[in-house]
Amino acid sequence: MNVDKTPRALKSHLEQREAQTLGTRACFSKNAVRRYSEKRSDTEYRLAFSTDADRILNALAYTRYSDKTQVFSLINNDHLTHRVLHVQMLSRVARTIGRYLGLNTDLIEAAAMGHDIGHTPFGHDGERFLSRLTQAAGAGHFHHNLQSMQFLDVIERNGKGWNLTLQTLDAIVCHNGEAHARALTPAPPRDFADLDTIARQIRAGACDDILPMTMEGCVVRIADTVSYIGRDFEDAVRLKIVTRNQIPGTCRDLLGTTQGTIVFALVTDLINTSIDQDFIGFSPQVADALKEFKQFNYRFIYKNPQIKRHLAGIEDIFKCLFDRYMNDLAKTNEESVIFSQFLNGMDDTYCSNHSHAEITRDFIAGMTDSFFIRQAPDHLRPVPIDWV
Repeated sequence: MNVDKTPRALKSHLEQREAQTLGTRACFSKNAVRRYSEKRSDTEYRLAFSTDADRILNALAYTRYSDKTQVFSLINNDHLTHRVLHVQMLSRVARTIGRYLGLNTDLIEAAAMGHDIGHTPFGHDGERFLSRLTQAAGAGHFHHNLQSMQFLDVIERNGKGWNLTLQTLDAIVCHNGEAHARALTPAPPRDFADLDTIARQIRAGACDDILPMTMEGCVVRIADTVSYIGRDFEDAVRLKIVTRNQIPGTCRDLLGTTQGTIVFALVTDLINTSIDQDFIGFSPQVADALKEFKQFNYRFIYKNPQIKRHLAGIEDIFKCLFDRYMNDLAKTNEESVIFSQFLNGMDDTYCSNHSHAEITRDFIAGMTDSFFIRQAPDHLRPVPIDWV
C-alpha cells in the first residue's frame, strides 16, 4: 500500500489528527489566518501555529530574552529569574493546562513564546520610563504587549516581519498578567483590521485591557500569572526580602509556600474548574487566594523600595538615550548606533511609516539590559551590586 508522503499530505494528516483529538472549543490549525498569503504553503508540512512557534524561536528579539530583567536587576546573583526563564515556564504551564482541556498546544506555545518579546530593558520599570518619553514625543503610550506585535509583525527580518497568524498575534496583544480575573471567556472572532484598531486604541490610551478571541489565548493570559507569582516569591526569598512565614494564612493553606506547590495548586484548580466550560478560570476560593498572594507580592516585592534604590539612575539613562537617538535621526548621523545596529539594512517602508520617536522607541525597547547600560554615559552607568 502506497502512502502519500508529500508535505501537503503530511500536513493534512496532522490536521485530521487535530480534528480527532482536540476539543470543540479549540482553535484548529486549519482555521489559522495570516496577514499575507505565502507561496510555500503547498510545500510546508508543519501546521500553522507550529510554524509560528518556530519563527518566534528564530527571531532576533527572542534571542535577546536571555538578558532581559524579569523583576530583579543589577544584582550579582546567577540564580535570579530572567525573562527567558519566565517565558519557558509560562509555555510549560500553559501547555499543560491546554492539553487537559483539549486545546491547541501549538497555538499556546507560540503565544507564550512571543508574549513578552516587546519588553524593554529593566522590565516594567523600563516600560514605565519609556512610556513617559513616547507620550511626550507624540508616539503614544508604550505597552510591551503591543511592542511584541511590533517586533514580530513589523521589525523582524529587516522590516518584513514574520507574518505570524492572527490568532497568535491576538493572544500576544491581549495578554495581561497584571490584571486579575477569576475567569476569562474569549472575545468574539476578530480579523486583522480589528486587531490593528485595538492596537491603535491601546497606544492612544483609549483602552487597556482586551480579552483574547481564543480559548488558547485565555489560557496563556491566565497562566502568565501562575508562572510568575511563585517564582518571583522564590527569588525574593533567595534575596531574603521576604520569608515563607510571611505568606498570608489563606494563601498558605490553599496554595502552599513554594513555587512547586503554588503552581501545582493553581494549575490543578484551573483544570478542574475549566473542563467542559466555555471559560478558563479558577474556583472562587483559589481565585481569592491568588488575588491575595498577588497583593502580597506587590506590597513586599514589586513595590519594595529595597529593590528600587539602585535603579534611581535608570530613568535618567532612558531619557539620555531617547534624546540622543532623536537628535541622531534628525541630523541623519549615520555613525550613531541607531543607524549601524538598527536601521542598517532595514526595509525602506519601515522608515517611511514610522516617526523618529517611533523608531527610537523600537530601538530602545529591543535592547538587552547590558547593551542598554553600555550605551549610557560613564557618569550614569550603574554597577551591579552584591546583595546583602
